[in-house]
Parts: sequence; C-alpha cells; structure tokens
Amino acid sequence: MGLQEFQVVGRHLPTTNEPNPKIYRMRIFAPNEVVAKSRFWYFLRQLKKVKKASGEIIGVNVIHEAKPLKVKNFGIWLRYDSRSGTHNMYKEFRDLSRADAVKSLYQDMAARHRARFRSIHILRVVEIAKSDDVRRPYIKQLLTPNLKFPLPHRVGKSAATFVANRPSTF
Repeated sequence: MGLQEFQVVGRHLPTTNEPNPKIYRMRIFAPNEVVAKSRFWYFLRQLKKVKKASGEIIGVNVIHEAKPLKVKNFGIWLRYDSRSGTHNMYKEFRDLSRADAVKSLYQDMAARHRARFRSIHILRVVEIAKSDDVRRPYIKQLLTPNLKFPLPHRVGKSAATFVANRPSTF
C-alpha cells in the first residue's frame, strides 16, 4: 500500500444565507485520490456540519517531498481506536519522506496494536529539524556521529576449492 500525501480543499455549497462559505483544507495520506476525497468528507463531517451531499471539493493536489533523498526524523501525533477505547499517541520515525513515515506508522500500529487503517486518525506530522528535539531512544541511538554497524560472519573467498582448515569468520 503506497501512500501519497494529498491536499484536499472543500467547502459547503453556497446558499442564500451563506453566499461565501468557509473553505476547509486538509492534508490527507491515502493510496489514491478517491480515498483522499472520501477521508476528507469523513473528517469534515465529524468536525463541521458539512457532508458530501451539501458540499463541494474545490481542489485535490498531491504534495511531493521537497528533499526525497535526505533522511529525516518525523514526529507523528495520532489517535486510534483500540478494542478497549480511544487513545492518543506520539511516535517518531526516521524516513525519507512524510508519506513513507506515515506508511511505517500504519505498519507499526498494525504490528504492535492490531490497529487497522480505518481506526487510525493522523493528527499531525512534523519533521524534527534539531536532533535535540528527538524524544524516543530508538531514534536517538541512530543520531550518534560516525555510527558504524558490525558486519558479523564474514566469509572470505578461498583461492582453492579444498583447504586444510576451516575459514575464520570473526
């Protein structure tokens, strides 16, 4: 499920009482434009008295990452419905784009909490610019300068097919 970030802009249809209705804009993560519009109406119906029958979508744009090759840290605020109730949560991810970080969030929530896509509401996604602002230790451990990973069990290539001793792999 590849997610994209959409900007969906919509409003209530103009009426005689309200000729210039307020315009609402949302940044929504969805696999395609159809799902993005559907989620827009779902959230707008909860927040304001506007539904699809009495509203219109002004525009749908895909938001692309400014620097898609730079690794960034993201903080994500979310709200999800579990089997026992509704919970607020803050999680951090290290990824190349906001959409990839949200995709990792959905995978993580499915694995750790058995939360489905429909039960997760993303409230905010923020790129953490300063490494001092990172809160979670599993992201902090990756921020150390000159970070090196061990390469265990290296098997060197032997010149001969049959040799007298076993290879040393440590």
